[in-house]
Amino acid sequence: MNPTTPVMFPTVTHTTNSDSEPAQFILPDLINDCHYPLRQNPHCDAVSRATDQWLVDVGQLVEPEIRGYLDADIGGCAAVCYPDADAFHLQVCAEWLIWAFIVNDWMECGVADVQEVHEYFNLAIRDPINFDTEQFGAKMCKSFSSGFRETAGPGCTERFIRTMGLFFAAVAKNLDDRAKGHMYNLQTFLTLRRNLIGTKPCFALVEFVAGIDLPDEVVSHPVVMALEEAALDYAIWSNDIFSYNKEQSRGSAPWENIVAVTMYDRGLDLQGAMDYAGQMCKDAIQRFESNRVILPSWEEEVDRQVAIYVEGLQNVMVGSLNWYPDCPRYVGKDGHAIKRDRIVKLLPKRPLL
Repeated sequence: MNPTTPVMFPTVTHTTNSDSEPAQFILPDLINDCHYPLRQNPHCDAVSRATDQWLVDVGQLVEPEIRGYLDADIGGCAAVCYPDADAFHLQVCAEWLIWAFIVNDWMECGVADVQEVHEYFNLAIRDPINFDTEQFGAKMCKSFSSGFRETAGPGCTERFIRTMGLFFAAVAKNLDDRAKGHMYNLQTFLTLRRNLIGTKPCFALVEFVAGIDLPDEVVSHPVVMALEEAALDYAIWSNDIFSYNKEQSRGSAPWENIVAVTMYDRGLDLQGAMDYAGQMCKDAIQRFESNRVILPSWEEEVDRQVAIYVEGLQNVMVGSLNWYPDCPRYVGKDGHAIKRDRIVKLLPKRPLL
């Protein structure tokens, strides 16, 4: 297999010929299609409690804003994405995840400026000891940056900073495109979404929690890059499958969810686009496995670190997948029924203010 082969989109067979709005749709069977073992970090409960308290003490968030982040159990997400992390490293990951969700929400609704957040992130991650701020978002950033810099290797640190930079650039572009009414086709949106989703920094955290620092010749190898892209694409499609209902209900434009872009670009109805997205998840797993078996060998210690890293990518894939249907942020209060029946009733659209 050529690891640089571009993503192949499935043939469209279920096009729409009706303008009527469906009342519900059936989720692809993502959980049963993903055979990777789901493991939860043994420090999950303690770190989740500590992270919730950190959100109050450092983030200074109050009701009602804080409620959505507490109910989301983002610490629990970290626990299934990094099941082998010790308590310290898991806490840092959980703090970063919560901060990333919060500032993403703030940037999307205009409460925080993308460039300002990017600037204070760079200052905090480069020199957390001497970074001083009274801004709550920046204080949260200083907190997890201090923990990260305690043990992160130089290569891991630069990859974390670089991928966060790609995330901020993608957010800025998406907001600009939204303001100008620009629309994407599927390929251009997928390219943007690979940075917009914010999963690439999660891969650097795989190195961080494992105490490894991959050599440049490993991270630049085409097969390793193909593994990362497959894991990333899986995260994109699965995330947007679960978040579609919430986003359509708030009147989000089609360029904010890859399922909606698929409907627009491929001329599919909603169920056709969901089925298409489910096939893309299967294809991403297949690409991941096809590249795993052709990984080259370096020296023994490097091979050990690469094996840990690849398993870490797998953990991020299966961990996030199983967190989505348990998270009210994505499925509201119907997570249990949705996991059981895979039937999602469309939420009514909120009036635009």
